[in-house]
Amino acid sequence: MSLHPQPSTPVPPQTRQVAQAAFPRGNRYLQLRDTLGTLYDDALFADLFPPRGQAAQAPWQLAVVTLLQFAENLSDRQAADAVRSRIDWKYLLGLELTDPGFDFSILSEFRQRLVAFKAEERLLTHLLTCCQDHQWLKAGGKQRTDSTHVLARVRDMNRLECVAETMRFTLNSLATLMPDWLASQLQPEWTARYGPRAEEYRLPHTTPQRIAYAQQVGQDGWWLLEQIERDDQAAWLWQLPAVDILRRVWLQQFRMVDGQLNWRVENQDEYRLPRSSSALPTM
Repeated sequence: MSLHPQPSTPVPPQTRQVAQAAFPRGNRYLQLRDTLGTLYDDALFADLFPPRGQAAQAPWQLAVVTLLQFAENLSDRQAADAVRSRIDWKYLLGLELTDPGFDFSILSEFRQRLVAFKAEERLLTHLLTCCQDHQWLKAGGKQRTDSTHVLARVRDMNRLECVAETMRFTLNSLATLMPDWLASQLQPEWTARYGPRAEEYRLPHTTPQRIAYAQQVGQDGWWLLEQIERDDQAAWLWQLPAVDILRRVWLQQFRMVDGQLNWRVENQDEYRLPRSSSALPTM
């Protein structure tokens, strides 16, 4: 991906007209765009991209979306959907109403570039400078300037979505191939917990809630793997891609400590899952 910095452009007339009609009393994102403009510009991130290659999505837009993800506790998929569907986001990002947005994976690639080039601090440092210029920050006050906190929060939301969707995918696969066996194992609360796609509802906002949710999903998946391990008639299920994916994702995202399954919070040693193979992914 290459970058050719482009000058910022005004909000498209149709987007402005529709947004003002939809929010006659204003909206925080409309006000933010009207007051601070685009917040960032492509030149701020020019050194993160090579001079040649396929043109990259405008980095200033990806930086803004990253902040919005943090503010609204959205995963990459949810954020990409918001870019496509929300008028106030299109206004802030300067997009036409018909703009289809971008693939959610671009957000992860952008964060990886920030980390690889040790450029995480640019997100909040630049934002705080803009706020200081408008005298929105009190003299002597304390403000969080650690941009890694923003990136870590977004990463957690994507990890939560990953484990929930993996569990949902596995249950759907088993329901197709072995409905009677699954019916005998299915827990009453699983229908509500794994029926809708993970991105169709808001993931937990606070750190304790996110950890509790992750622990619950982890215990559900671990219990299901144990049932497959104990049932000789279900042994062939280990050959299913869905079951193997579940095992591998759980290996990546959880660890066993003194017989207790725990959500990984940092790089930790691996542990053995039922029927683990010799070629396991590492953290």
